[in-house]
Amino acid sequence: MQRVITQTVSITRCSAFRRKVLFSCYRQTAAMSTLLINQPKYSWLKELGLREENDGVYNGTWGGKGEVITSYCPANNEPIAKVRQATMQEYEETVKKAKDAWKVWADIPAPKRGEIVRQIGDALRKKSKVLGSLVSLEMGKIFVEGVGEVQEYIDVCDYAVGLSRMIGGPVLPSERPGHALIEQWNPVGLVGIITAFNFPVAVYGWNNAIALISGNVCLWKGAPTTPLTSVAVTKIVAEVLEENKLPGAICSMTCGGADIGTALAKDERVDLVSFTGSTNVGKQVALTVQERFGRQLLELGGNNAIIVFEDADLNLVIPSALFAAVGTAGQRCTTTRRLFLHESVHDVVVEKLAKAYKQVRIGDPWDPSTMYGPLHTKQAVDMYLAAVDQAKQQGGTVVCGGKVIDRPGNYVEPTIVTGLAHNAPIVHTETFAPILYVLKFKTEEEAFARNNEVKQGLSSSIFTTDMGKVFRWLGPKGSDCGIVNVNIPTSGAEIGGAFGGEKHTGGGRESGSDAWKQYMRRSTCTINYSKELPLAQGIKFE
Repeated sequence: MQRVITQTVSITRCSAFRRKVLFSCYRQTAAMSTLLINQPKYSWLKELGLREENDGVYNGTWGGKGEVITSYCPANNEPIAKVRQATMQEYEETVKKAKDAWKVWADIPAPKRGEIVRQIGDALRKKSKVLGSLVSLEMGKIFVEGVGEVQEYIDVCDYAVGLSRMIGGPVLPSERPGHALIEQWNPVGLVGIITAFNFPVAVYGWNNAIALISGNVCLWKGAPTTPLTSVAVTKIVAEVLEENKLPGAICSMTCGGADIGTALAKDERVDLVSFTGSTNVGKQVALTVQERFGRQLLELGGNNAIIVFEDADLNLVIPSALFAAVGTAGQRCTTTRRLFLHESVHDVVVEKLAKAYKQVRIGDPWDPSTMYGPLHTKQAVDMYLAAVDQAKQQGGTVVCGGKVIDRPGNYVEPTIVTGLAHNAPIVHTETFAPILYVLKFKTEEEAFARNNEVKQGLSSSIFTTDMGKVFRWLGPKGSDCGIVNVNIPTSGAEIGGAFGGEKHTGGGRESGSDAWKQYMRRSTCTINYSKELPLAQGIKFE
């Protein structure tokens, strides 16, 4: 009898356990079915090799045993898909594989490395629209900007291919007979690339393409809120490496949070840390890397200004200010946040600009007719509201905008604020949101000084037809920014020029010009091909 009772209890417990497992599986299946990737409208995500749950580590093989995170669409705050992040053990394994891969990659001649980068560019071309759609879906920028961002990576690949046949140091005249003096440039080794949410493709592309042709391998940690884009891009690059029978760890990736970022900064095996993000975090990265005498490339904040003089062409000013302040919903590091207007044109420009703001088409970022999408996160909406409130408290008047838009997603109104002092605390604060502070000025000296008085020094623009003003603006007493424009907005930099800024912007330079030097180390080499041993500076040691 006891045995029967025991068996009955065991069967009952077993049935309860089975129901619990089945219920758990049901809940998991239900959760998966709510992901956007499983809806027919978003089936194109699978063209990028994405699934409901994705590996967040690549080092020649795919993995991810860490925390499972969900990526959300800023336009509706619905879950897109999931990613398994890297554990610290997987990070360690990835660094070791990357260092081993470098031994292979560094031996490949630079033009041959350029050929691999060319193939990466071509692979991106084939998927530029679908990858741009993912950027739009996951980051929130409008579709044309998402595709444009992928195009930046493609363009930098093209640029890097040419550069792979041109990198070189000078042959210098030696003061000693029978001697040659040359500069030799070699790769630094392993480049750790930490990118931000607002450009989840392009910033990696700038670093990756130039680092690769320079002979480096890369380890990428993308933003935790855009992990699907990191995975999709890495799949495209990995396929090229695998087709060429090269170690996949040449372009490694570890999705993760602050723990992975801190590890990269501290790791002496990471020869260069390229960090793009906020000034506050960038300062921590800089201190950590400097403590180990490592190399760093910092692309941080920008509190960018447009200055409009009395002789400016307002037909250029209005669309320029609109695009630079509202584009990407104010989430570019080159976004215009301060608009200095000569007192004689202040009122008319504010009136025209406010009218233009009301014509901005707000909507789903992947709708081709949309000009303005959502902020990236709910936290960004809170920061926007706090900044508007502070602007009012400090004497500002909201001319248009200033509110959250009542619709699904993280939408806020593009905002213009007038009446603030040029040195008001909120004016000197970079809020990553579409808020434009409009300020009056009287003289050229006053305008230039106010452009330079903020801590950041990324991008700046003036609008004028006076060539004297133009060259003074470009000169030593003009703008102190890394990007100095005339009659164009602060945003929209081309890949051919070095990108970066001064002061709290970090001082780094990426992309064009001689930015490749950031990814290489220089040796001054003296070769004695004579039978004598003369010393420099005429010194005799006999």
